[in-house]
Amino acid sequence: MAETSISSPPRKPSVPKAHGKRTIGQILIRTFFIIFGAILVAVSLELFLVPNNITDGGITGISVMASFLSGWKLGIFLFVFNLPFLIIGYKQIGKTFALSTLLSITVLSIGTVLLHPVQAFVTDTLLAFVFGGIFLGVGTGIVIRNGGSLDGTEIVAILVSRKTPFSVGEIVMFVNLFILSGAGFVFGWDRALFSILAYYIAYKVIDVTIEGMNESKSVWIISDQIDDIGNAILDRLGRGVTYLSGEGGFTGDPKKVIFCVITRLEEAKLKEIVNQFDDKAFLAVGNIHDVKGGRFKKKDIH
Repeated sequence: MAETSISSPPRKPSVPKAHGKRTIGQILIRTFFIIFGAILVAVSLELFLVPNNITDGGITGISVMASFLSGWKLGIFLFVFNLPFLIIGYKQIGKTFALSTLLSITVLSIGTVLLHPVQAFVTDTLLAFVFGGIFLGVGTGIVIRNGGSLDGTEIVAILVSRKTPFSVGEIVMFVNLFILSGAGFVFGWDRALFSILAYYIAYKVIDVTIEGMNESKSVWIISDQIDDIGNAILDRLGRGVTYLSGEGGFTGDPKKVIFCVITRLEEAKLKEIVNQFDDKAFLAVGNIHDVKGGRFKKKDIH
């Protein structure tokens, strides 16, 4: 991220590059990971959560409860209940997303049917919701990272968020609050609470799986050695910095501020750089939901 100048001459608008088609190799790799992620979710449901009467949120949670009450196979409900949302996703989001989601839901449905006769890995409730939540989060995160989805509520949340002030996460959380509460009437309130814990673990693991260790962080630095710190960040981290002009609220003295974006793995190194030049510098680090443009590069997951 280079320092910008107000006096820079205007540039001619560039013609956007056409969206390149994926190669056969890229398609096969994404297909493999979507299948792998869906299998992990099937393992989580049939070998950890469902045998211990612990459910998930969204359409998956509704399917688990419907399967428990009717005695029918879980895979049937997973496929049938998600089908209407899949059609909506095809019309509103795109063909590639719909095909990826169809593949993941199909593999998940078949996987739960095939794994249903297998004995549960654990019968201890604590181990069930912890490891079930981890497998669920990793599998779901892998599918999302490769352009698919395993739950129709996510599709609805994406569409609703476009017309409301609520984020996708807030909408999904609101819907799941009712679904997980319903589990209390089906499985008992202790199991509903375990389901909430499993969902929370999965929710956190999904974020880590999607972002990996490259989660972005914004950094603000105020110091009297700002030039030395900025040059060190450029040289040793390879990250661009932007210098901003500020003013001290108490003293009124002019201040120079550094703003830059780093990854999670670079945070410790950046703090080391700042402390080396000014151990009394003001340093603020925050999480960033998304980064686009400038010199900061992140892997495209879609």
